[in-house]
Amino acid sequence: MGGGFNIQDFLFQVSIWTIPFLTAITLHEAAHGFVAYRFGDDTAKRMGRLSLTPLRHVDPFGTIILPAMLLLATHGQFAFGSAKPVPVNFGRLKPLRPGIVAVAAAGPATNLLLAFISALLGHVIPFLPASMSEWAGNVLGASMLLNLWLAVFNMLPVPPLDGGRVAVALLPRPLAARLAGTERFGILIILLLIVVLPYVGRQIGVDLAFVSRFIFVVVEWLWNLVAMAAGLH
Repeated sequence: MGGGFNIQDFLFQVSIWTIPFLTAITLHEAAHGFVAYRFGDDTAKRMGRLSLTPLRHVDPFGTIILPAMLLLATHGQFAFGSAKPVPVNFGRLKPLRPGIVAVAAAGPATNLLLAFISALLGHVIPFLPASMSEWAGNVLGASMLLNLWLAVFNMLPVPPLDGGRVAVALLPRPLAARLAGTERFGILIILLLIVVLPYVGRQIGVDLAFVSRFIFVVVEWLWNLVAMAAGLH
């Protein structure tokens, strides 16, 4: 008989990805709030969102349901999710534009740092018991990949992603206003570029997965860079 559902393999995969995922989104969001606080906005602090407790940042739809739906829709090839956004009153940031850039970039920068730390921890693997080394190696690899992916994806210049907020802060005022006005449609634009267009392309025999391909290329380049910086190459 063919191989069926294996609960042990399933739990192994869940354990590999759950720890890096919760760590990545928790520190990503906490970093936004911490930097906002340093620039004069204590909204996140007053609402208890500077916490390193994952449950403070998990959003049932964005963190669980949406990634699961995308995995099913793309046959396991692609997914993205989001945590509960940390509240920031951008009007209280001083100076304003540098503050917006710093707050927005703090999340992806934290993910890059976590990827580097994960790579450094790879040096510990040979010293672990054989029973733990495979699992630990998989967790660290998943952490590197996930954090690099989150950093690159979140820096796409589409509001409400972090890259969109950075672009709004840096662009001349007329262009910034136009880009900021697309925020209400931001998630739909992302789904169109990453899910709908590639699907349509597959139906008509045209490769329209250019955004996903761009992300994968940048992530691969960063993977090699981080691994080299950590002394793994």
